[in-house]
Amino acid sequence: MAPHATPLAASTKAKDYVIATMGSHSALQILKGARDEGMRNLVICKKGSERPYKAYDVADEYLFVDDWKQWDAKIESELIKRNAIIIPHGSFVSYLGHKRVQEMKPMYYGTKEILEWESDRTMEREWLLKAKLLLPRVFKKPEDIDGPVIVKFHGAGGGFGYFVATSPKQFYEVKNRKYPDDNDFVIQEYIVGSPVYVHYFYSPITGELEIMGMDKRYESNADSIGRIRAEDQLAANIFTSYTIVGNFPIVVRESLLPEMFEMGDRVVAESRKLKAGKGLFGPFCLEMIITRKLQMFVFEISARIVAGTNPFIEGSPYTALKYDVPMSTGRRIAREIKQAIEMGRLSEILG
Repeated sequence: MAPHATPLAASTKAKDYVIATMGSHSALQILKGARDEGMRNLVICKKGSERPYKAYDVADEYLFVDDWKQWDAKIESELIKRNAIIIPHGSFVSYLGHKRVQEMKPMYYGTKEILEWESDRTMEREWLLKAKLLLPRVFKKPEDIDGPVIVKFHGAGGGFGYFVATSPKQFYEVKNRKYPDDNDFVIQEYIVGSPVYVHYFYSPITGELEIMGMDKRYESNADSIGRIRAEDQLAANIFTSYTIVGNFPIVVRESLLPEMFEMGDRVVAESRKLKAGKGLFGPFCLEMIITRKLQMFVFEISARIVAGTNPFIEGSPYTALKYDVPMSTGRRIAREIKQAIEMGRLSEILG
């Protein structure tokens, strides 16, 4: 792993640092969060995609690339020159890959090594099982399918490419017709229930785990297909897909919160036993299905800020209980960085 840049004179003044992120995913709230905490910010944009950041006037400075493949030593040199701290989000891994992220030399918020555990479904499952979470079954081969399953291709961004099957025959019908050359997938038991994405934040500075909010994803065409009669779906040869187009905020029944906190605690504790640097800290999300018996099946973890936090730029009902200012996850990240700088503990939250 490449060493990150040394902060200028290890300053304990927040004004000597810049919070930087890639212009995508959850950059709007990250940039606004930095501003709300009185810190300078910077956004790296593909040319032509900068309009949202200019329209909402959330960025202090811009760096431009023609393509994300141009994320190179020159860009990193500019970030180092500005004493920038990179905030990762889903697009970092999607566009650059966890290996490229590992090689970044500017200061980086979070643990780089944890991204490999997140992006590899086998490693991710090992982690979550060791944390004693309830997980859906995984089928080793299509012939083992004995009920509803969801097929997920590795690296599929935003749910694109997922499909549901109920038998080996149906699996091969969809797979051979739509994805004949893609053989890197996992077959996971389809749990019937309510999808809930729980946004956590763990602070190594305070030692506290917070629940920041929750969301449900708005998926196309999964959320529209119910308007079409089953016989018409079959006649039109329509298959359900799970490409994410947005997010709905959720508040769960209060009696579920104790278990959700305990699940987050166990995931953080287990991460420290992995070969993953300092373990998990900062924002993360447990993606789960809650059944009619209120069992919580976790089917995935995102070990960084998720786009489901975007409805809460002015805070959620949960952060309103704890903070006297609107607290988004983006602002919570900035506050953590600011506190760490002022306490001389910045190195503890850099990967």
